[in-house]
Amino acid sequence: MPRDQTKKNAGAKPAAQTGAKAAGSKPAASKPAAKAGSKPGQGRPAAKAGQKGQVAKKGAKGQTKGAKTKTPKPVNPLFEKRSRNFGIGQHIQPKRDLTRFVRWPKYVRMQRQKRVLFSRLKVPPAINQFTNTLPKSHAVQLLSLLDKYKPESRSDKAKRIKAKAKAVVDKKAPKEETRPNVVKYGINHVTSLIESQEAKLVIIAHDVDPLELVLWLPALCRKVSVPYVIVKGKARLGKVVGKKTATVLALTEVNKEDEKQLSALQEVSKDQFNNNESIRKHWGGGILGKKSIAAMKKKTKASQATQLQ
Repeated sequence: MPRDQTKKNAGAKPAAQTGAKAAGSKPAASKPAAKAGSKPGQGRPAAKAGQKGQVAKKGAKGQTKGAKTKTPKPVNPLFEKRSRNFGIGQHIQPKRDLTRFVRWPKYVRMQRQKRVLFSRLKVPPAINQFTNTLPKSHAVQLLSLLDKYKPESRSDKAKRIKAKAKAVVDKKAPKEETRPNVVKYGINHVTSLIESQEAKLVIIAHDVDPLELVLWLPALCRKVSVPYVIVKGKARLGKVVGKKTATVLALTEVNKEDEKQLSALQEVSKDQFNNNESIRKHWGGGILGKKSIAAMKKKTKASQATQLQ
């Protein structure tokens, strides 16, 4: 081959190599063009841009190290949040206490109005004394004593009368009839026992209605110096004598083993009721409502402001 052709072939090899290089890598001329024609940061390789994003993330994390970031709770995609609107004509209202909005029966309203009225009005001492009842510790002792002396049942009374009649027939009857000691009840019966001073302890219920039935009994007991006690619940007294309710009970005699307990209760009754003058002089009621208390405060503030001027 002539020398000129070999020179041409030798020059062609580097050209092919350079073409292959140009196809595998970025052209050298594109770098300065990107630098000159675009903003800084554009046209750079993707790897570098990714590295820079990672650096930016690290920087952002470093900035928020001082402040606590709230991590969102994982949400289950199976359950959707359905917020409710309790406006007019929307969702059903939740259950709440509606006693204020209930139209109660008339007898219930009368009971409640009566209770409020008694707390508002000034109650004279003769009526207010029935709010001072025997303490629970002494009331338990008293009721346990009364349970021992429940009245005879009809069957027990019939058996006692038959035994007495048989003793009379057999001429073995005792000289004096011995009746069992029982609690006496009935307003007329107890009144006669108080007047004759046979009653040793009188028990009065605090919730008698009408109250005029027993209103005068404490004064009578004080006058005749018979110890009396006011106890909560006419139903509790009625249970002792086998009735629904009982207004007054009286103890006339007790067995020898219960005399100490009776004397202790008599002393308590004298201290708390018979000889207690504060009960006879203390007025009750006069408890104002929230609205009237607020109105009085407003009036006093206004009067103080006028005095300062």
